[in-house]
Amino acid sequence: MRAQMSALSEKGRRMWSAQDVARDHVRRQANGLDAAAVAEKVAEAAVRERETAERLRGNGSFYKFEMDRERLAVTWLAKHAEWQRVRDLMSVLGWSVYEPEQDVQGSVWAREREERLADALAAQAASGEQGREGADELRVEVWLSAASSRLLRTVAYRAGLPPSQVLAQLAERIVVGDDGTVSVPPFTPSQ
Repeated sequence: MRAQMSALSEKGRRMWSAQDVARDHVRRQANGLDAAAVAEKVAEAAVRERETAERLRGNGSFYKFEMDRERLAVTWLAKHAEWQRVRDLMSVLGWSVYEPEQDVQGSVWAREREERLADALAAQAASGEQGREGADELRVEVWLSAASSRLLRTVAYRAGLPPSQVLAQLAERIVVGDDGTVSVPPFTPSQ
């Protein structure tokens, strides 16, 4: 499933809310943990939630892009809530260790995630088939530096587009000068 998710476009990645990310993360990490280990995870998540909230308010160094601050703060808030839910569930039901298969609500959420993933992969496959029908189209795999990747993801996130569409819009606006120089006039990516 992880490999499939990484294959999704940025648009597909945005379909995962902070709660989805937290639930999936906690479900995998909590598997087989006892109550004491889960309590430690709750405490750790509380600290991370507090730290990211403080940094979001500007009380500390953090990532270069505002989007990262907000997403990380919301994700830690959701992880803290999910660790608390698992701790409370174990306590109420008297479980000595957490087993994801016994967690009815967690299993429902996991199935819903699987269904959304399957739908997204099917849509992506259908979109890919349509895209290959264009005779003059070019498909390129591009490896960018970490800094360029972060910038591209930030621009794409803010525009509500996958990074590939931002790159496609950049390519559509390329201007080649008489001397061979390449430039792109300023523009705002749009859907």
